[in-house]
Amino acid sequence: MREVRVIVAATGEQLGVLRTEDAIQKAKSYGLDLVEVAPNAQPPVCRIVDYGKFRYELAKQEKDRKHAVTKVKEIKFRANIDEHDYMTKIRHAEEFLDKGNKLKIGLQFRGREMAHQEIGRAVMERVKIDLATMAHVDMEPKMAGRALGMTLSPLPANKRKRRFTAPEEPFVEDEDEDDDDDSEGDADE
Repeated sequence: MREVRVIVAATGEQLGVLRTEDAIQKAKSYGLDLVEVAPNAQPPVCRIVDYGKFRYELAKQEKDRKHAVTKVKEIKFRANIDEHDYMTKIRHAEEFLDKGNKLKIGLQFRGREMAHQEIGRAVMERVKIDLATMAHVDMEPKMAGRALGMTLSPLPANKRKRRFTAPEEPFVEDEDEDDDDDSEGDADE
């Protein structure tokens, strides 16, 4: 005889481990169905529920899971970007990717910068390398007029690894706050 762990879904009450026939009788006494929810558990877990309602809830959960909307965030770089500005934008990019958003990287050339597109391409390559632990490239860097564009998609959550985090400011408690108030009063005299 096979035994199953039985739970009443409406109340969450656990009836314990019962023989399969006893579990079916218990479900019938409630006027509900016995549904196996964890077949691989030892012993298998069954719930006493209304089967139609159970199927409806599963379909509803599946629909909600599929309905997750991914946003596309955009970050713009310049060919002659400063190191600090670059790092700030990379940290923001990691934040967006960590939240599961797609990322559109743009680089606009102005005036004579068009004569040195290799500098812009080098910036895009650096972005691609720096964000390799967070995303994969959907669209390689491509010129469109005076702009160079690239699209990135986040890696699965368990494979993402942030490399650049905001530097933590050490907290320093100011002990001389009360002394400053007294010294101001002495200066007036």
